Amino acid sequence: MDSFAFGLTLLVFASFFQGTFGLGMKYTEPLKWEAWWLVHATTAMILLPILAAMTFVPNLFDVIAATPADVKMYAMIFGAAWGIGGIMFGKCVPYIGMSLTYGIVLGLCAIVGSLIPYFTMEQPDMTALPKVLGGDALLLIGVGVAAYAGIMKDKMTGDSNQSNLKVGLIIAIISGVMSAMLGIGFSEGLPIRDIAADVMAKDQTDVDMGANLRNGSLAVWVVVLWGGFAINAFYAIFLLFKNNSWGSFATLKSGKAYTWSIIAALTWFGALAIYGQGVSMMGDIGPVIGWPMLMGGGLIVSNVWAYRSGEWDGVAKPFKVLLFGIALIIVATIVMA
Repeated sequence: MDSFAFGLTLLVFASFFQGTFGLGMKYTEPLKWEAWWLVHATTAMILLPILAAMTFVPNLFDVIAATPADVKMYAMIFGAAWGIGGIMFGKCVPYIGMSLTYGIVLGLCAIVGSLIPYFTMEQPDMTALPKVLGGDALLLIGVGVAAYAGIMKDKMTGDSNQSNLKVGLIIAIISGVMSAMLGIGFSEGLPIRDIAADVMAKDQTDVDMGANLRNGSLAVWVVVLWGGFAINAFYAIFLLFKNNSWGSFATLKSGKAYTWSIIAALTWFGALAIYGQGVSMMGDIGPVIGWPMLMGGGLIVSNVWAYRSGEWDGVAKPFKVLLFGIALIIVATIVMA
């Protein structure tokens, strides 16, 4: 298997984790959401990235120290921007409902997170542009169809909630663009990966630069997620003070909630870690096609879990529409690959 095909295979596994981590968010009780989220964010954005990177990258913090300050600054700024986008996602759900919010945010996140790295490449391969644009367009349509299926389902089951469509749409659009900053932050932080790969090569008799780049990608997430954690932790702590809910951490019989918080952290960061390794095997075009594949694949997996949990029972017509949307996402993935 060549490196590009291996990278695509890793993206499939990353998509599985991307579509799975949300299961844990169904088990936040009896903890307050902000307490559950602070535990989750600390584990997913601080502890796991550092642990994973230190396992594969010797002298991790020396590598980060050797990285130019502007690279680290931009990586953290984009990470922080993603954190803001995630908070806005939660804010627009009460206005336009989960299905429409998810469709708009995911669609814009995939497209923006693909095209910005493409057009900011030093020498973009313009011959690939039609396939990239065609794949992104198909993906956007597929996500839109899947979102429409969700809206149909919500109306049939009485879960529809659109209290202020205009405000909700504005927030969702901003959230979608900001959420793409996580992938862009990774692209901007790739010099960290390259420095890590060079450091590892110095201690190797038989240098495997492909493996070094793949493992070095873990160091990028450490820096990007510092920015993301700052925003998420600030918001959670703000809510803890606002709601006077610090006592929630000591709530009785909360072991299950804590466990699912950790599981969600493992799957969430697992998706990013594997994604970073996968796109590192695919050359400069990796982040351009890898990010929308991660978003589209995650949407497919999350709906598989939703189907298994019975969320689509008794709504045959919306489910058929969903299957059509999923088919379009798969075709988009093939086009870009």
